[in-house]
Amino acid sequence: MVCEQQAARYSDVFALREFRALFAAQLLSVLGDQFARVALSVLVFDRTQSPSLTALAYALTYLPDLFAGPLLAGIADRYPRRTVMVATDLARAILVALMALPGVPLPLLCALLVGVHALGAPFSAARAATLAQVLRGDRYVLGTGAADMVDQLAQVLGFAVGGLVVVATGPDRGLQIDAATFLVSAVIVRLGVHDRPVPAFPTVRDPVQPWWPSLVTGAVTVWTTPKLRALVLLACVAGFYVTIEALAVPYSVAVTGSDGAVGLLLAAGPAGAIVGMWAISRLLPGRRLRLLGPLAVLASLPLVLAAFRPSVPVMIVLLVVSGIGSAYHMVARSAFVQSVPDHGRGQAFGLAVTALRTAQGTGLLLAGVCAEAFGAPAVLSGAGVTGTLVATVAGLTWYQARRRR
Repeated sequence: MVCEQQAARYSDVFALREFRALFAAQLLSVLGDQFARVALSVLVFDRTQSPSLTALAYALTYLPDLFAGPLLAGIADRYPRRTVMVATDLARAILVALMALPGVPLPLLCALLVGVHALGAPFSAARAATLAQVLRGDRYVLGTGAADMVDQLAQVLGFAVGGLVVVATGPDRGLQIDAATFLVSAVIVRLGVHDRPVPAFPTVRDPVQPWWPSLVTGAVTVWTTPKLRALVLLACVAGFYVTIEALAVPYSVAVTGSDGAVGLLLAAGPAGAIVGMWAISRLLPGRRLRLLGPLAVLASLPLVLAAFRPSVPVMIVLLVVSGIGSAYHMVARSAFVQSVPDHGRGQAFGLAVTALRTAQGTGLLLAGVCAEAFGAPAVLSGAGVTGTLVATVAGLTWYQARRRR
């Protein structure tokens, strides 16, 4: 991993045409995805009036990584990465367009949703590996940080504006917007990113490695490297504080009697994350790494107070603070990607995302099921307590791993 004492500048990052293209494509895709998530949550809750089924549908946006990460992320190491990004964008546009058709049965809607998010694994792996080639050293940290801040801003706008659009025009319109963003993203990547050859594996002639050896190599690399293991554990803390995304609707109903505050509750965390990532980006590289553990704890700790059923404005403040803590993901992901050789970045990144998404999906599912019995406020508080404990252990593991270097 590159450890530079001199911090890079955002002007250095945005001066690069390829980064601007990847940046713009991500902004569009994330904005459309948030419209789709709001539409899906409202659609399922309206049809079923069930918090657990709403949480299940939302969890389907995370669970495909359980299999897609190991099975599909390695495509980014076996084929040209620009081609992978364009092809997966086009395929997702088609699937989301099918979801937007009126009267699609709920089981088919869920199946299409799984397909859309499964295709996100090779796209994300190809994008992360390409960014590591475009941006070197601390530029990569700032570049991913800038992308993450825009990602969170797009979530804020997508959730807040998406809620208004869905209420005014219906869930189908949100899905149509999502399909359009995938198409535009594909065009931007095709025109703005250089076509690079498949990364060569240093010990073999053929750069296109079979799937199974690629998967095994990636898994061994992550498992046998203490820093990588610690970073994956830190990432999995997200499985606790993400539970608000599944319980925003039932929490709003429990506190206010309606779902009118859902968009604001969902937007609060991303808004805090923007502030947190901006603040972290101002620090020197070494200090960022030292703050990983404390920030992970901060991401879960505010949720403990949900047990007192705070009003929506107070809950929004708590979620903003949680979002500030969640900014540790920016540093953790950058450290992870820069610690893996280029020829194996796609597969290793896919495995890490699998762990992250599995934690998030499991957290969302359990939160929805438990909310049926105990109510959303109690479940959010329990997730906060457990997440704080796990984050403390993960932070200590990271501290010990850094001392071994």
